[in-house]
Amino acid sequence: MTAQTTQAVPLDAGLNFRLSAMMFLQYAIWGAWLPLLWPFLTEHRGMSAGEVGNMFAIGAIGAIVAPFIAGQIADRWFATEKFLALSHIVGGVLVWQLASIDSYFGFLIFSLIYSMVYSPTLSLTNSLAFHHIPDRDRDFGKVRVWGTVGWIAAGIAIGQWLMFNHTPAGVDDAAVKAAQFAGMADAFKLSGILGVLMGAFCLVLPHTPPSDGEKKSATAEAMGEIKKQPLLTLFLLAVPVSCIHQFYFVHTAGFLGGLQSQAEGFVTSVNSIFGVGGGGLMTLGQMSEIAVLAFMPLLAKKFSRKSLLAIGLLAYAARMALFAHVDTVGLAGVLVGVAMHGFCFGCFIFVAFMIVDEETSGDVRASAQSLFNLVIVGLGIIVGSKIATSAAEWATTNDELSFRALFSYPMWAALICFVLLLAFYPKKSSPSLS
Repeated sequence: MTAQTTQAVPLDAGLNFRLSAMMFLQYAIWGAWLPLLWPFLTEHRGMSAGEVGNMFAIGAIGAIVAPFIAGQIADRWFATEKFLALSHIVGGVLVWQLASIDSYFGFLIFSLIYSMVYSPTLSLTNSLAFHHIPDRDRDFGKVRVWGTVGWIAAGIAIGQWLMFNHTPAGVDDAAVKAAQFAGMADAFKLSGILGVLMGAFCLVLPHTPPSDGEKKSATAEAMGEIKKQPLLTLFLLAVPVSCIHQFYFVHTAGFLGGLQSQAEGFVTSVNSIFGVGGGGLMTLGQMSEIAVLAFMPLLAKKFSRKSLLAIGLLAYAARMALFAHVDTVGLAGVLVGVAMHGFCFGCFIFVAFMIVDEETSGDVRASAQSLFNLVIVGLGIIVGSKIATSAAEWATTNDELSFRALFSYPMWAALICFVLLLAFYPKKSSPSLS
C-alpha cells in the first residue's frame, strides 16, 4: 500500500510534529527577509529598480537548477532529509552574509549562490511530507499550514524588531525611515540563524531514501508525465500566475510601509500589532492562508480541482483591484486585499502542488515537484521581477508613482488566466489517487 491509498490510517502525532516543525522553519527562513528585499535594496543600499529586479531574478536561478540536481539526488541517490540538512546549514551561513554586503555585484553573486542552495529545499520538503503522510487531502494541509505560521512569526518578529530597535524618537520622518531601512539588514541574520537550526533539525526527520526504481533520469521521466493533461495546462498557467505572485512580493511591503507611516489612530493600532516596514503587515495574508488551509480537506472533497484553481485566480484579481483603488477603499480595504492572499496561495499554488503529486507516478514525484517549483519560484520570479520593476517605471509620471496603474497590470493578467483556465483545464470529478 502506498502513502496515498491508506486513507483510513491516522497521521501519527510524532510524525505530525516533525513534519510541521520542518515546514515552520522552512518558511520562516524565507519569510524573514523576502518581503523586505525591495525596500532594503532600493532605500538603504541605493540600488535602482532595474538592479533590484536583477536581484530577484538571480534569486530564481536555484529553482531552475533544482529539478536537475535536487530532484535527481532525492529520487535516485541520496536520502532527502540528509540533503536538506546539508543545504540548510550551508544556506544559513550564506544568507547571513547578505546583511553586510553593500556592493551590487557582491550581493548579486551571493544571492545566486544562496538561491542554488535554498531553492531546492522548497520542493523537497513538500515531497518528503507527501512521502510519509497517510492521506494527501486530509493531512498535507495540517502539516503545510505550519510553514505559513513560520512565515508569520518571522515577519512580525522583524516588524516588531524594527519598531523597537530601529525607530529612533525625536527625529524627523526621513531619519526614522532611514533607520528602519538600515535595520532591515537584521532580517538576513535572523534567516541565517533559522537556517542553521533547520539544518540540525533535518537530521531527526523521518528517513526518506531514494527510489529503488531504474537509475535513468528522474527529471526526464517527470517531464514526460507533465506533457499530459491536466498537468500541461497547469504548468503553462503557472508561469503567468507566478509572475503575478511575484509582483505582490516585489511591491507590497513598500506600498504598505508608506500607508503605515500615516499618523492616524487606526494606523497606529495596526502598527502596534504588526510592527513597521510593511513586512509584518503582509503576514495578515499568511494568517488568512492558515484559515484557507485549515478548511482545505473539506474544500478538496467538496470542489473539483478546477473550481479551486479558479477561486485562486479570482482572488489574485480581487487583491490587485483593491490595491489599485487604495484612494477609494483606504487602508481597511487594502487590508482586505492583503487577506486575499490566503485564497491566492491556498486555492491555486497549494492545490497545484497537490495536483502535481497526485498526477505523477511515485518514483518521480520529487522531480515533478521540483519542476513545478521551477515554474513558481524560477521562471515566474525571473520574468515577474523584471515585469514588476518595469511596471513601476511605466506607472511613474513626474516622479509620482500611480498605484492604480501599477496594480492594474497584474489584475488584468489574473483575469486573463481565469478565462484560460475555464477554456483549457479539463474537468475531472475526482482526483487521481495513483
